[in-house]
Amino acid sequence: MEALVTWLFGVFLLLLAFSYIVLVFKARRLRSTLQSQGISGPPPSSFLLGNIPQIHKIKLQMRSNMASAAAISHLPPHPLPLCHDWPSILFPHFKQWQNQYGSIFLYSTGNMQILCIMDPDMVKEIGLCTSLDLGKPSYLSKERGPLLGLGILSSSGPFWAFQRKTIAPEFYVDKVKGMVGLMVAATSTILRSWYDKIDSSGGTANISVDEDLRSLSADIISRAAFGSSYSQGKEIFLKLRALQKAMAESPFVGIPGSRFFPTRNNSQIRRLNKEINSMILKLVKERTEATQEQDFLQMILEGAKIYGDHANATLNIDHDRFIVDNCKNIYFAGHETTAVAAAWSLMLLAAYPDWQARARDEVLEICRNGLLDADHLRNMKVLTLVIQETLRLYPPVMFVVRAALQDMKLKDVELPKGIDIQIPISFLHHNKDLWGFDVHEFNPQRFASGIAGACKVPQAYMPFGLGPRVCLGQHFAFVELKVILSRILSKFSFSLSHAYQHSPAFRLVIEPEHGVSLLIRSL
Repeated sequence: MEALVTWLFGVFLLLLAFSYIVLVFKARRLRSTLQSQGISGPPPSSFLLGNIPQIHKIKLQMRSNMASAAAISHLPPHPLPLCHDWPSILFPHFKQWQNQYGSIFLYSTGNMQILCIMDPDMVKEIGLCTSLDLGKPSYLSKERGPLLGLGILSSSGPFWAFQRKTIAPEFYVDKVKGMVGLMVAATSTILRSWYDKIDSSGGTANISVDEDLRSLSADIISRAAFGSSYSQGKEIFLKLRALQKAMAESPFVGIPGSRFFPTRNNSQIRRLNKEINSMILKLVKERTEATQEQDFLQMILEGAKIYGDHANATLNIDHDRFIVDNCKNIYFAGHETTAVAAAWSLMLLAAYPDWQARARDEVLEICRNGLLDADHLRNMKVLTLVIQETLRLYPPVMFVVRAALQDMKLKDVELPKGIDIQIPISFLHHNKDLWGFDVHEFNPQRFASGIAGACKVPQAYMPFGLGPRVCLGQHFAFVELKVILSRILSKFSFSLSHAYQHSPAFRLVIEPEHGVSLLIRSL
């Protein structure tokens, strides 16, 4: 028995050593291929950690510098005018490495080798690439697996193409126009709650709007995605929000095997994932036993059946996982990001009362009878400018990510198979050479002649991603934002509360760390 244990332990060590050699060799090959083309970056601290220690050190130095500056100048917690140059504060390592190595550089988190691209022409090239050889990095379905799985946000190749074909019809323009009524109805609930708070507060209420907006967005996407089962959908979204928070707090992203570490955080992620999967499958079972509805869930069920009949054996993804992963994806893409964008929009309208007044005047002029429909939304030009500028300054998603699934060439760069590509959206949105000297200012008027008139390289504006993999739900999200903001503007005026602290935070999305507190009065 002792000899068997010794032999098994020896085999384990050999496999571990072999895996280490293979991973080290792969990482060095990827780096060498790019370095031979003149692309450099910060040298990794170690194979297991990559550049993670340098990233933490640079961030700590930035916090120390900011604390010292605040102590010397005695700045209040939320000085006005607001500082919108947050990317270089939240991600100072990108700024430092861009200055040191150029707009295309190489770095690593753990054993993941990442090509960071801030060059607008290279971004344009990626946006124009339609090859299925340019897919999504494997870490999305592994490290982010409990939230994304192999849904449309994280899959690649023919499987991704099939999912897009299945899901896209649910977000066609005519389909979304038919959802305006449910969006208006859902928004009315939050308006009534704010009226009650204002009445009980003597005319002005201090309201943290971000949680209300998150609840509202969950209500809207639940009604659109799950039809009559929307109340169960909302319960699932609450669990998914907790899962998102737990995953955002994980300190080991990029370290090989970190998701298997016996930590309390990993245990919570596994528990939530199991509960959510069970809730989704229970909802699906109830749906299959009842009358079919024409909503997102039904599209997923029909797609899963077609997929199971034709592709199951080839791609090795079972029927249940197809359904579960895509339901999770619609949460992340259609709920959390829209709620955050609405919160940032209200914050900016509160901080810039002249734009708030212009947007309100337009809404009241267009909706004279108090009703709101899809045609009204199309005519709200000022509100469109405000939303576009909000998404430029505060894009909910921080990165566009891709992976070279085969050796390929983009522009003048030979990309080796296995290299991950990362485009920091906010750094392109805050590029002075693309947007002008006022790049860090809130100026919706810059979009008066469209995106092409606002940015020298239109592909560099990508709040919904870019290229063939641009967000399917972008039209749905834009309509939802217009409905929410126009309804609030028509009923209330608002300003920033003294409790508001301007501190963007990265929690898989860019959100207000301390929420958005507004002083709200009814008109």
